[in-house]
Amino acid sequence: MPVPQTQLDEVHELFADFLKARGQRQTSERVAVLDALYVSGEHLDADALFARLKEDGVSVSRATVYNTLELLIECDLVVKHQFGKTQARYERSFAYWQHDHLLCIDCGEIFEFCDPRLQSIQDTVAEIYGFEIAQHSLTMYGHCRREDCERKEGMEARGNRGKEGLRLEF
Repeated sequence: MPVPQTQLDEVHELFADFLKARGQRQTSERVAVLDALYVSGEHLDADALFARLKEDGVSVSRATVYNTLELLIECDLVVKHQFGKTQARYERSFAYWQHDHLLCIDCGEIFEFCDPRLQSIQDTVAEIYGFEIAQHSLTMYGHCRREDCERKEGMEARGNRGKEGLRLEF
């Protein structure tokens, strides 16, 4: 999903201010890392991000990608997800709604979803425990039923468990 130019401009300004406050330079390579995440809208690991930047003709080192990702996390423009035992993946986080993830353990596809009942549960739990929740992360792992799932044969061998689909009841 494309990012409106006004939002991209705002993200650039926030990142520039963050770097200036830390006495660090705003380099074209750092901006390219930021742009690649915000323009793609995908959950990318650092190596995939590095490869994409190289394909786009950006002269950047792998170390710059990793270091920039850490800076972007610190200034709350990017969030880091550790989905299972795979390499960490990163996604844009500025001005995006709270959402959760479904991860196909066969093909690795990530699906985002938002259910307001989860916010209600979070509010209730926070009230019961006298806790101020800053953020939450929910990832559900399973087997997608897409026709183009890379490992569909494995699903058929398992008897297509989960054929009834996703049902959220609270």
